[in-house]
Amino acid sequence: MQYRLIPKTGDEISTLGFGAMRLPLKNGKIDRNKAKELIYYAIDNGINFIDTAYLYGDSESFLGEILTPEIKSKVKICTKLPSINVRKYEDMENILAEQLKRLQLDCIDYYLIHAVDLKTINRLLKRDLIKFIDKAKAEGKIKHVGFSYHGPKEEFEQVVDAYDWDIVMVQYNYFDDNVQISAEGIDYAASKGMGILVMEPLKGGILAGKMPKDAEDIFKKANPDKSNAQWAMEWVLNNRNITSVLSGMNSFEQLDDNLDIAEKTTPLSMSFEDMETVELVKRVMRNSLKINCSTCGYCMPCPQGVNIPTCMRIYNEKYLFGHKGFINPSLIDYYQYAGGIMGNEGNAGMCNACGKCLRKCPQKLDIIEELKKVKKEFEFPGFKYILLFIRKIGFPVYRQFIKILNR
Repeated sequence: MQYRLIPKTGDEISTLGFGAMRLPLKNGKIDRNKAKELIYYAIDNGINFIDTAYLYGDSESFLGEILTPEIKSKVKICTKLPSINVRKYEDMENILAEQLKRLQLDCIDYYLIHAVDLKTINRLLKRDLIKFIDKAKAEGKIKHVGFSYHGPKEEFEQVVDAYDWDIVMVQYNYFDDNVQISAEGIDYAASKGMGILVMEPLKGGILAGKMPKDAEDIFKKANPDKSNAQWAMEWVLNNRNITSVLSGMNSFEQLDDNLDIAEKTTPLSMSFEDMETVELVKRVMRNSLKINCSTCGYCMPCPQGVNIPTCMRIYNEKYLFGHKGFINPSLIDYYQYAGGIMGNEGNAGMCNACGKCLRKCPQKLDIIEELKKVKKEFEFPGFKYILLFIRKIGFPVYRQFIKILNR
């Protein structure tokens, strides 16, 4: 494992960090045995940074359970104060106290203000955010402080200047290289000595899995032995100002692949030709991707039960991979995973335009309008009756029916 220095804190952080937002699930809850094995394996292989948050379900409590004092001495724990939950000063102190209890810690290594833009920071400053930070530091409850940024690139430097931060977390990948932050913004944070953590380096898996044929052909022609994920991770880590990429790994295959990439990639290791190859693939992807959604899940939960990330993902995949015909893989996926055949119902047509998701979205997507597109694409007249019919006949019969149609 390679490590990079955070100048402000003196800590050397593994270039691959473990993101605990997408831990493996079993019956809708964290699969504690598998998740524990994954995290222990990651630490044994050199990962020394684990990222979680107050809003990541049961993640904090789970980490508190499995990380023994010996293991905690090997890693830096990072969690986040949910800005959306802060209405008054006392909320910050109460939430931090709860997080320390969940994590079974006396002191949190890195404490980030979660999901901020300039408006959010200004709101928190009026509620004495700096007083809270300074007091928590003085009492030994947090060591270092930063923020996870979910605003436009034009406001980034102003948020950096709002406090003497130690670290920042940003969404950055070769597809979203100029949305929340630009290369100039990264340089600016680095000039302050801040550590720079990257979330969504694979854009929720879109840059790691199957891609449009034109994009696949470009990558394979340049290097047939390099995976799509490797191209994406290398592109991020090629920037010498990036401290670490955080990946929400929920399988040993993903973990091993990312460990291999992180071990091999050094700053400025990509050639000019490699960078050009990535730029060509980005152009192809931009022409195919209809909704710029990373499936991060910050929009969830939806009060009406809409599975927003799944709806967006399936809609994108239909156009990314050119799925056509009345019965096609994307339509089948929509019935299974959004329609509720494989779990809870969460189709786009359930949206009542309440708007609660809008202020949570890091991409500032008009989710309500995007869901209307998804509904129009997949929910034909009689959609609910078709779902009811499938549930009545049973899923095995449905699968056999689909096989017959696809012959």
